[in-house]
Amino acid sequence: MATFRTLFLPNMKSPSLYALLLCVMLCSFTTAQAQPDSVKVGTYVISVHDINFRDKEYTMRFWLWFLYNNPAFDFGSQLDIPNAKAIDQPEVILDSIDGKAWAIMKMKATMKESWKVADFPFDKQHLRVQIENALFDINNLVFEPDLKGSTYDKAEAIDGWKITRFNVSSKLNDYETGFGDPRAHRDYQNFSAFVIEMDIERNAWGLFLKIFIGMYIAFLISVISFTIQVQELEPRFGLPVGGLFATVGNKYIIDSILPETSAFTLVDTLHTLTFLGIFGTLVVSAIALQYYDNGNKEAAKRINKKGAKIVLWAYGILNLILVFLAIL
Repeated sequence: MATFRTLFLPNMKSPSLYALLLCVMLCSFTTAQAQPDSVKVGTYVISVHDINFRDKEYTMRFWLWFLYNNPAFDFGSQLDIPNAKAIDQPEVILDSIDGKAWAIMKMKATMKESWKVADFPFDKQHLRVQIENALFDINNLVFEPDLKGSTYDKAEAIDGWKITRFNVSSKLNDYETGFGDPRAHRDYQNFSAFVIEMDIERNAWGLFLKIFIGMYIAFLISVISFTIQVQELEPRFGLPVGGLFATVGNKYIIDSILPETSAFTLVDTLHTLTFLGIFGTLVVSAIALQYYDNGNKEAAKRINKKGAKIVLWAYGILNLILVFLAIL
């Protein structure tokens, strides 16, 4: 049987072969040394609260845990959440398990969020928390998500909403800067990130009635004018104008809790439809009064009756369509 000596020794008389073999061994050793440390990370979301649409933020309390080998990792001081407004000093518990360092941290962070309010209050939101080690980049540390252990408190996690999807994952976060590092090829850096994602939906019907009941009552007050005699000028025009002012006040109240946006939201659409409905009652009253003043009383009554049906049916049907589209 051919031995290692008989197979390779005759071919190693050339110095170039020795150099080639040495380079291969050094490259293999360098590659092995360059492998980043893997850190297993998981989370348990305790609660999501203080949801503030106006200030575009919410607060999250959650547990994090890390399993790792490298003693240089100190997540208590190195942890960063790039998309957070503020991070409270975490409570850190250090231990070991199966020969690995085990860090457990209780976190509280105020997160910034670009809320999607086009369908408010039937809105669906996507919450995302991104966690990184601010000191070690992808060359030194890679997060491995604990898919089995990561979850949330199903009873207390979030009040008034339901969580439709919960997911944890890892990704690369690219920074197009070297953070002042003057060395070559350091004009950008990559960091491993652990990402917590939740899709939430609001239990909206109660809130919908609370915020829009004033608007609908204002519209109903305005259409009461259709039941008054055509020639009664003051109540025929006074009731719709009063309803108009009440609708404007209702819109200001709702706008005060929503972020500023250039998009036309469901709130804007429903209030605009109410403005148009009230304007429709004034138009019908004006036309009916014109016929009445010209001595055509029967025509005035017919216009008043048909106008009332058109305004009521158009307003009701369009409201149902808009709300239905928002729920989808």
